Amino acid sequence: MIVTIQHLHTVPTWTTRTGYCAKQSRAFFAEHGLDWLKFVQEGIDAELLLATDNALAAHLVAHARSVEEARDGSQA
Repeated sequence: MIVTIQHLHTVPTWTTRTGYCAKQSRAFFAEHGLDWLKFVQEGIDAELLLATDNALAAHLVAHARSVEEARDGSQA
Protein backbone atom coordinates (compact mmCIF):
# COMPACT_ATOMS: atom_id res chain seq x y z
CA MET A 1 0.00 0.00 0.00
CA ILE A 2 1.18 3.52 -0.78
CA VAL A 3 1.06 6.18 1.92
CA THR A 4 0.63 9.67 0.48
CA ILE A 5 1.16 13.24 1.57
CA GLN A 6 -2.64 13.50 1.89
CA HIS A 7 -2.52 10.77 4.53
CA LEU A 8 0.23 12.69 6.35
CA HIS A 9 -1.89 15.86 6.32
CA THR A 10 -5.01 14.10 7.64
CA VAL A 11 -3.64 11.68 10.25
CA PRO A 12 -5.30 12.19 13.64
CA THR A 13 -2.89 13.38 16.31
CA TRP A 14 -2.92 13.66 20.08
CA THR A 15 -3.58 17.41 19.83
CA THR A 16 -6.52 19.37 18.46
CA ARG A 17 -4.73 19.61 15.12
CA THR A 18 -4.89 17.08 12.31
CA GLY A 19 -1.82 15.95 10.39
CA TYR A 20 1.87 15.67 11.12
CA CYS A 21 4.20 18.65 10.93
CA ALA A 22 5.89 18.78 7.52
CA LYS A 23 9.16 20.14 8.95
CA GLN A 24 9.48 17.29 11.45
CA SER A 25 8.32 14.79 8.84
CA ARG A 26 11.09 15.93 6.48
CA ALA A 27 13.58 15.52 9.32
CA PHE A 28 12.23 12.01 10.00
CA PHE A 29 12.65 11.07 6.33
CA ALA A 30 16.23 12.39 6.30
CA GLU A 31 17.07 10.56 9.52
CA HIS A 32 15.86 7.28 8.03
CA GLY A 33 17.36 7.78 4.57
CA LEU A 34 13.96 8.17 2.90
CA ASP A 35 13.36 10.50 -0.05
CA TRP A 36 11.01 13.29 1.06
CA LEU A 37 10.50 14.80 -2.41
CA LYS A 38 9.67 11.41 -3.91
CA PHE A 39 7.20 10.84 -1.06
CA VAL A 40 5.51 14.18 -1.75
CA GLN A 41 5.26 13.43 -5.46
CA GLU A 42 4.51 9.69 -5.47
CA GLY A 43 3.92 8.47 -1.92
CA ILE A 44 5.89 5.76 -0.15
CA ASP A 45 5.36 2.06 0.41
CA ALA A 46 3.89 1.46 3.84
CA GLU A 47 6.45 -1.27 4.51
CA LEU A 48 9.29 1.26 4.28
CA LEU A 49 7.65 3.36 6.98
CA LEU A 50 6.96 0.32 9.16
CA ALA A 51 10.59 -0.77 8.80
CA THR A 52 11.64 2.36 10.72
CA ASP A 53 10.04 0.81 13.82
CA ASN A 54 8.66 4.24 14.72
CA ALA A 55 5.31 4.49 16.51
CA LEU A 56 4.26 7.66 14.66
CA ALA A 57 5.09 6.07 11.31
CA ALA A 58 3.05 3.00 12.29
CA HIS A 59 0.15 5.29 13.27
CA LEU A 60 0.37 7.00 9.88
CA VAL A 61 0.29 3.65 8.08
CA ALA A 62 -2.74 2.54 10.12
CA HIS A 63 -4.49 5.80 9.26
CA ALA A 64 -3.69 5.40 5.56
CA ARG A 65 -5.04 1.84 5.61
CA SER A 66 -8.28 2.91 7.24
CA VAL A 67 -8.74 5.76 4.75
CA GLU A 68 -8.11 3.49 1.78
CA GLU A 69 -10.35 0.71 3.14
CA ALA A 70 -13.15 3.25 3.66
CA ARG A 71 -12.62 4.59 0.15
CA ASP A 72 -12.68 1.10 -1.36
CA GLY A 73 -15.79 0.22 0.64
CA SER A 74 -17.63 3.33 -0.49
CA GLN A 75 -17.02 2.47 -4.14
CA ALA A 76 -18.52 -1.00 -3.84
